[in-house]
Amino acid sequence: MTHSKTNGQPKAIRCAVYTRVSTSEQAENDYSSIHAQREAGEAYTASQRNEGWTLLPTAYDDPGYTGANVDRPGLRRLLADIEAGQVDVVLCYKVDRLSRSLLDFSRLLETFDKHGVAFTSVTQAFNTSTSMGRLTLNILLSFAQFEREMISERTHDKIASARRKGKWSGGHPILGYDVVDRKLVVNKAEASRVRQIFELYLEHQALIATVQDLDRRGWKTKRWSMRKGGERGGRPFDKSLLYNLLTNPAYIGKVRYKDEVHAGEHQGIVDPEVFDRVQTLLRRNHRTGGAEARNQFGALLKSLLRCVPCQSSMTHTHSTKGDSRRYRYYVCLTAQKRGWNACPSQSVPAAEIEQFVIDQIRCIGRDPGLIAETLAQARAQAEGQIDELEKEGDGLDRDLERHHAEIRGLVSQPGCGSERTTVRLADLQERIRLAERRSTEVENEVAGLRAQLVDEADVAQALAAFDPVWNELSLREQSRLLHLLIEQVDYDGRTGDISITFHPTGIKTLADELAEKQESVA
Repeated sequence: MTHSKTNGQPKAIRCAVYTRVSTSEQAENDYSSIHAQREAGEAYTASQRNEGWTLLPTAYDDPGYTGANVDRPGLRRLLADIEAGQVDVVLCYKVDRLSRSLLDFSRLLETFDKHGVAFTSVTQAFNTSTSMGRLTLNILLSFAQFEREMISERTHDKIASARRKGKWSGGHPILGYDVVDRKLVVNKAEASRVRQIFELYLEHQALIATVQDLDRRGWKTKRWSMRKGGERGGRPFDKSLLYNLLTNPAYIGKVRYKDEVHAGEHQGIVDPEVFDRVQTLLRRNHRTGGAEARNQFGALLKSLLRCVPCQSSMTHTHSTKGDSRRYRYYVCLTAQKRGWNACPSQSVPAAEIEQFVIDQIRCIGRDPGLIAETLAQARAQAEGQIDELEKEGDGLDRDLERHHAEIRGLVSQPGCGSERTTVRLADLQERIRLAERRSTEVENEVAGLRAQLVDEADVAQALAAFDPVWNELSLREQSRLLHLLIEQVDYDGRTGDISITFHPTGIKTLADELAEKQESVA
């Protein structure tokens, strides 16, 4: 910390004295009491009066609070004043008055440094405003990093050992099982649903189509109660969640650790033959692009078209008449499964509805009013998604803060190497890993959505470029562009009404791609 002078006098350095003592310590040693610590801080501040040090009148005291964590009212007041720019130096009688945890201590010093605040230990010649103090700080931070890495290594070793023995080593419960005494126990009702999900994927042969079917059925992910109250899970399935379920070897009684798979202690609930068929189909779809890429009959609206009365997907089909000509249709799944009388839409000629959708996109590109309406719709969808993701991100941040606090508490306790504590640490580390991974995904999704927010020029560019190049595209390119641009097409067979919902982020990407395509055609 540099000291400036005003009119020959050192600039005032505002000093805050922080004191802490646990109840047991105060009973055993009066010299380390709150009063004695504060007197020592005041005396040290007075000795630095020539340097411009002045004592702040606010008392930052934590009598009867442990130094194993940072959940202390006096410390919270101090940090709030530091963030408000009201403190220049923090004084403590000893380093351990601020914290007994190296992890917490390093984080506090990082906060101090961020706000230009120095830290001084009265009895240990520790002052981060000097070069020697900063050297000591770096040594302490190195040991803190070493401690973090050692905890991580021990935790990962315990997880690896447990999983190689087939044990469930923590993490979020999975659909089909309950956790009883740290073991996976089959939940019969959920197990039946899991088996049906595997069969549905084999029926649809595509993740998106299966997700849509699960959504129609109202099936969601595992919901469970947390130890500290409240519930988690119960989310609608998406492609990622469904893929994780379909590839989890736990469902055939095995446990995965990285690339290793070991026999588990728990009972499998999915036939291994069915599981293997699903893995084969997933690998094939990854190579070929899935059922959508194998669209040999030119179904441009496949997986996009929905029947409004039934709230059901409309699947592409065809028939061949005596003249060998093929006639294509989109048929409501409800009509297929329950009979024609169950659905007022029944079916619609494929070529006609596809041409209608294409013509509508062309019309929008020529009408400024429709462009503005499409823009408003797309932005509203994107902003809604961003809001939901940011809420999820806030929840993940709270979870991470809680998990880290629990780890610090466990590590600082006597007997932290016990088996029970080690298992809990492994559980927490796994939760942190999953939460951090999802937090990164959420941040990336939000950044992607913000980057793809469109303006009127983007909409106009995309839709204006659509018409000139459409007929030059291959069937597969046409299908991909429509799926990029459109989120859903609703068809109401009762009235003949058709409505198009655009993807919130697809328009900007489409504008760039069509511009490139137009240049290549030209």
